[in-house]
Amino acid sequence: MSATTKTMQNNERLGETRLDRGSLAVLGKGVDRYEGPLKVSGRATYAYENLRGRDVAYGYLVTSGVGSGTIKRIDTMKAMSLAGVLHVVVDDTAPRASADPNDNKPASIKGAVTHFGQPLCMVVATSFEIAREAAALVEIEVEPAEGKYDLQEEKEKAYDPGDGTMPSTVKKGAFDKAFGTAEVTLDATYTTPSQSHSAMEPHAAVAVWDEDELTLYGCYQLVSTNVPQLAKALGISASKVRLVNPYIGGGFGGKLGIGPESVFAAMAAKAIGRPVKVALTRQQVYQGTSRRSDTIQRVRIGAGKDGRITAIAHDIITGNTRGDDFFEPAGISTEFLYAGENRQITHRKADVNILLSSSMRAPGEAVGMLATENAMDEMAEKLGLDPIEFRKRNEPEVDPQEGLPFSSRMLVECMDEGAQRFGWDRRPATPMSRREGEWLIGYGMSAASRKNLVQQSAAKVTLGADGHALVETDMTDIGTGTYTILQQIAAEMLGLPLDHVDVKLGDSKSPQASGSGGSWGANSSGSSVYAACEGIAEAIAQRLDVSVEHLTLKDGMATAGNKRTPIAEVLAGESIEVTGTYKPGKAFKETHQASYGAHFCEVAVNAVTGETRIRRLMTVAAAGRILNEKTATSQCYGGQIFGIGSALTEELVIDPRTGLMVNHDLAEYHVPVNADVPQLEVVLLPERDTAAGLLAGKGIGELAISGVGAAVTNAVYNATGVRVRDYPMTLDKVLAGWAKTSKAA
Repeated sequence: MSATTKTMQNNERLGETRLDRGSLAVLGKGVDRYEGPLKVSGRATYAYENLRGRDVAYGYLVTSGVGSGTIKRIDTMKAMSLAGVLHVVVDDTAPRASADPNDNKPASIKGAVTHFGQPLCMVVATSFEIAREAAALVEIEVEPAEGKYDLQEEKEKAYDPGDGTMPSTVKKGAFDKAFGTAEVTLDATYTTPSQSHSAMEPHAAVAVWDEDELTLYGCYQLVSTNVPQLAKALGISASKVRLVNPYIGGGFGGKLGIGPESVFAAMAAKAIGRPVKVALTRQQVYQGTSRRSDTIQRVRIGAGKDGRITAIAHDIITGNTRGDDFFEPAGISTEFLYAGENRQITHRKADVNILLSSSMRAPGEAVGMLATENAMDEMAEKLGLDPIEFRKRNEPEVDPQEGLPFSSRMLVECMDEGAQRFGWDRRPATPMSRREGEWLIGYGMSAASRKNLVQQSAAKVTLGADGHALVETDMTDIGTGTYTILQQIAAEMLGLPLDHVDVKLGDSKSPQASGSGGSWGANSSGSSVYAACEGIAEAIAQRLDVSVEHLTLKDGMATAGNKRTPIAEVLAGESIEVTGTYKPGKAFKETHQASYGAHFCEVAVNAVTGETRIRRLMTVAAAGRILNEKTATSQCYGGQIFGIGSALTEELVIDPRTGLMVNHDLAEYHVPVNADVPQLEVVLLPERDTAAGLLAGKGIGELAISGVGAAVTNAVYNATGVRVRDYPMTLDKVLAGWAKTSKAA
């Protein structure tokens, strides 16, 4: 076997590449999912399904029933006395009670409870049912302490947590002065609640040890970083940990880091010398993993009567547990979306005793644009301008914060295309002016943006002597289409039929990829596959003694200089293996990169009940080269539905006395269901962003949710004349708005 490496960067704007010369033209097409048949037939193995038929034990977590306090005692003796119980794993930060039922003097160390539902220990038994029963027998004594469960009550104590995903403070010019002298101003505060990731597959892990080496079958999005996280938690070398998760049933950011189930499963398996399976209940997922933070967002916009923004500020307060400095970067798009010489974006954090907050699909934009795009609508009304016209008047020529040139920017094109297709010219001119029986009809729109993020990534591609290729990388597929896209790239580059390319993902033994998150996955890992295939093409060209630029690979043949040679003859029984690595280069650093779009929505709101029904929802997006039209469209559908939830239904209701999430399951946490969602429409504009990477593409999965909620709530205002700034915009808030309006009248 011939094995080499190939590293590529996008140091300059790319010209024509092998993908553009590809003879198959398979990339970009709506190819069916590579792993689809496995999923629909039940042969795709998810975390909890591993080691079927093996002699495994089962774990069940015991969690805190209070939101704040100090643990005084954990007594596991009753649990250990139940037949079938093998062990109880107690978190090292909690007081240890001996798992030996003959030990009547359990150790006692201090441990803190920081939130309701915090995992404290885990019962391990021969069956799930026994473990669950025994978990109820564990006695935990907690000395309660006063908890902080309401962000509004803690907002005055918010502080600068330091820089995170973006700087905590971003300023340019003199905002206060410019806002104070602006001819037209808006000063509004918007609030969004905590939200749950609610992935279809709950958090689960299966751990098995081979002497001092751990294999963990999990459900995590970033394998290359999850391995050292798990190793650190266990106090062992990362070289002793193998993580395997080829199929993941959704993540949305909730599985970016390891969960409590992985650590407890590994500790238990080591203790009993037997594989251990752990799956969190839905309630435990809601209470014990992570959430999207609730936010308080103050948006101020100052403009001249001509509609040109002169001052814009976005000041955000988010909540998180003490010691965790992550903040929801709600102002991330405010930095660059609209012009304005005087700017201020700040993020502050308040400590609360609520489950830690983390990244959730489009962290920042999803809730940040719910505020800013509603504010833009309100400001347009004050100025007497159409919302699209107001946005166009504030279209910047360069990044308004740093002055970097845009690598590409098609926001105006997205708004124009959407307006034409949607029939924006038929939008009711004034609120409550169009009625069909007892239904009030309204139109709304919003812009969409999502910063383009690419990461270093590696993949190994092997072209076998039989003419089949194998792609191997620890990249994950959380339902976004990674398998299919990497298959398409390899097929296009090597001129192979799709069924001659196999893809193996999610194993930490494979080259380290970017992982799934931040909409960077497809273009980052895809670029590494591109680099590996380019290395294979170079090896073939070298064997033929021709220039790789003049080499064409198609249908198992290598063509150069008007001569066709079978690939099998070139390989001569020897396979070619190349590990490709992609690193963002100078072109990425010296341009401002983002995907853009526009959302358009038509709603009907019942004039009696305040119920909102969405009639139409359209998204127009420009995200560079679309790698697979079908999976990209599917991602947009998911984002649109996510946005509907943010606008109208999704809210984690937290008991202000204890921190309990009252609606901690899918029965009461209301994600949109089929009846809530109309026939969705997605338009993908052709674009090539050659500064963005080797594939000239940009992320689309999170762009698709960014701004959707504002399009919905702006449409509700157009229908009802009611502005709601506290989301979700449920019918009781619409009715309250009408009541307030009628009293004022």
